[in-house]
Amino acid sequence: MAAKKSEPVTIKKIGNKTVKGNAKATIKPSYAKAKNVKIKSAVLTVTKGKKTVAKNKKSAKVAAGTYKVKTTVKYQLKGKTSTVSKTQTLTVKKAAAKRSVKMSGKSYSCPSGFPVKGNRTGSKNEWKYHVRGGAYYERTKPEECFKTTADARKAGYRASKR
Repeated sequence: MAAKKSEPVTIKKIGNKTVKGNAKATIKPSYAKAKNVKIKSAVLTVTKGKKTVAKNKKSAKVAAGTYKVKTTVKYQLKGKTSTVSKTQTLTVKKAAAKRSVKMSGKSYSCPSGFPVKGNRTGSKNEWKYHVRGGAYYERTKPEECFKTTADARKAGYRASKR
């Protein structure tokens, strides 16, 4: 049985990406080439549904969503120019928003955007959260700070009684 001849250029799988907020992910052609192969060009054509996002570009920036990515590589081997292309699906996901921040317990303040203070009192059996204006808010050293009271409750904390 004869050994299978490997392709001079193979296009690699594009991995799914995750972005924060409204950030965009940059995608580039990814390929592997044999020893004596000279790459002439490597470009992407990116479509989302029926809309073309990027056509024959060296790289593309894409927001969260699902895309069809066609990678085309033009190469030269032994004086002969050839082209190889592959279409793949790319999924760009939005990262989950941060809902809490762990604190060292040395400071009395929380980072901006995380105004709800959470701490474990006594034998660590009681997990309480404190909001601005509460009786113990200013004197509480938070172990965790939350964006909202709902986030604190989801993490297992209960409201301070005062």
